[in-house]
Amino acid sequence: MPGRATGRERIRLRYTRRVDSFDVVILGGGSAGELTASLLAAGGKSVALIEERLVGGECPYFACMPSKAMLAAAELRHAIRWTAVPSGAAGRVITLDDDRDAYAAAVARRDAVARNRDDRDTVQRLQAQGIRIVKARGRIEAPGVVSAGAERFGWRDLVIATGSRFRGSRISGLDTVSTWHSEQFYSSAELPASAAIIGGGAVGCEIAQVLNRFACRVTLVQHSAQLLSREEPSIAEAFAVALAKDGIDVRLHVEVSRVEAVQNGARISLDDGWSTTVERVIVATGMRANTDHIGWERLGIELDSRNNLPIDDHCRVRGQDHVWGAGDVTGLALYTHTANYHGRTIAANLLGRVTRADHRAIPRGVYTEPAVASVGLSSVAARSHGYDVAVAKFPLGETARAFVRGDSAGLLVLVADRRERVLLGAAAIGSHVEELIGEAALAIRARVPLHVLADLVHPFPTYSEAYEPPFRELLGSAS
Repeated sequence: MPGRATGRERIRLRYTRRVDSFDVVILGGGSAGELTASLLAAGGKSVALIEERLVGGECPYFACMPSKAMLAAAELRHAIRWTAVPSGAAGRVITLDDDRDAYAAAVARRDAVARNRDDRDTVQRLQAQGIRIVKARGRIEAPGVVSAGAERFGWRDLVIATGSRFRGSRISGLDTVSTWHSEQFYSSAELPASAAIIGGGAVGCEIAQVLNRFACRVTLVQHSAQLLSREEPSIAEAFAVALAKDGIDVRLHVEVSRVEAVQNGARISLDDGWSTTVERVIVATGMRANTDHIGWERLGIELDSRNNLPIDDHCRVRGQDHVWGAGDVTGLALYTHTANYHGRTIAANLLGRVTRADHRAIPRGVYTEPAVASVGLSSVAARSHGYDVAVAKFPLGETARAFVRGDSAGLLVLVADRRERVLLGAAAIGSHVEELIGEAALAIRARVPLHVLADLVHPFPTYSEAYEPPFRELLGSAS
């Protein structure tokens, strides 16, 4: 009977076993990796896509799609309850069913939208394109070689699209209670009677509204002085007022000092002395790049100060000729549409069409009601960058469209550079303003002059008419 291989022999066997070679190997099968693989395969490249979890990433299964399904259900339920009579849609108040029954129905639809967190159709579609799908954790072994499980893959070009993960928290006692991140929230059928949400960014605010509109008592805790801390202050202030009007207990500029396990839940104590007891604690304090344990150091890659993968405007990893970075792992605008943009950019470059990415006009959205949408720089950020800033505002409630809908709320804020006479940023709060922000994104991306923007004609009656007065005001202030 043959003896066991020695340690040296095991190493030799590890590095002499057959290596399957591909034009491109992609580490990470989320939005960026999936799209890059599909485009490259369509362009004739041989591609291997390595993904440990679900192909498609967080967005279709635990984030974008299920969250918007839940928000749509919450918005419609709220509208039936509170606006059916004022809008003329009903002659008397409509009695709705039990909140828990309705929540169960919303969860069923959410899971259908999320394809019950099953990626088989996506995998089969990519395999039909000739893409090799590997369900394992990938790791860079050496220049030109990646390992995944027991297999090794050779590459001419490597795309790192390993995404991001939930940022840890050092709150005292948090590890003594059962907590949710957004992934657990959007895959659970449980409707808690009360919840504390730690983090007032887009994810935390969307979860807060979903729960609140199905009769959960919600406390939303934000460490900074405003929700959506990087957004236009006047928009963030109006947003906090809207959530509070809904019945959400919004607590700003405070930290959670301690969490304690109690019967049937947890006690949350803030550093201002206030405390409350809730059934469920949800942590929504942000994400960090998945750069740990992927072997980037074996290629001589240097991460930035936040452990993000640094890329140039071609989406090539800095200091590398054949390594590319896409999506959240780069730390640039952590959105699905950014990941897709990177995927298109990388695929174009690898297929011989020199293409550059421009991150100045990546839109941002919070899909609550009212929604918040923005693009470019806030007035605060623009001033910090040294621009000669002009700001103009217009209430969306003053448009004819808002009047006929009985909608008195909403605000549009535009930020321009007086010297260059171009738009730098835009932000809005109001009914479905995420559909309104594209005009500003194009204006910023193309550096459309203010005199052209001020002369643009919008259809009547629409919310988009709200752009006209502030564009004319900005043009006047830049003269």
